[in-house]
Amino acid sequence: MAITDIIPPEVKNDPFYETLITLSENGNIRTFLEIGSSSGEGSTEAIVKGIRRRNDQQLVRMFCMELSRPRFIRLTNNYLNDTFVKTYNLSSISLKEFPTKEEVTYFYNHTHTNLNNFTLDMVLGWLDQDIQYIKDVCLDYSGIEFIKKSNHLEYFDMVLIDGSEFTGERELYATIGAKFIALDDINTYKSFNCYKLLSAHVNYKLVAQDLTVRNGFAIFQRNA
Repeated sequence: MAITDIIPPEVKNDPFYETLITLSENGNIRTFLEIGSSSGEGSTEAIVKGIRRRNDQQLVRMFCMELSRPRFIRLTNNYLNDTFVKTYNLSSISLKEFPTKEEVTYFYNHTHTNLNNFTLDMVLGWLDQDIQYIKDVCLDYSGIEFIKKSNHLEYFDMVLIDGSEFTGERELYATIGAKFIALDDINTYKSFNCYKLLSAHVNYKLVAQDLTVRNGFAIFQRNA
């Protein structure tokens, strides 16, 4: 599937979707970062539903990142009337932060996850596609750092990591310190190491997880 294709939502009317709704109703969360919003009909919709139920919407900012231009356009159009939603057509990280083919190959060969349901050639083809698209659209810089600086933020209150298959670990490094970090696809390359890192992190505790929903999800909360 091409990165320019409009794809059906994956996080939709499942336990992760419902958990995101509940979490986004939390009045202590005012800055959200969603990495990998697609066209906004899955996890974005869940978070927005929760925020819409709050009486402090004027204090909330939700930053949505989507690299694919066609998906970004639909995302933006879907939330024109929700003033707290800010959409960004950016790559979460720069190309120099992407894993190498050797890193991905080593993971594939030594860590059995749902990624092994696909051939290595196919997986490396996805990596090539992501890298080439960033080059083609001239977005070779860290979108996370751009959003932080342009909005005068050191940390986000909540982060959802669900972007490219290959960027999750670097995205975690850029956002750790958030009050809540939600991970999708913890049983693939995307969030496998993120899950391991946060599970062992002294400053975070696991507050929700389900390994049976698609490729598994988990949510961690920073200790006070």
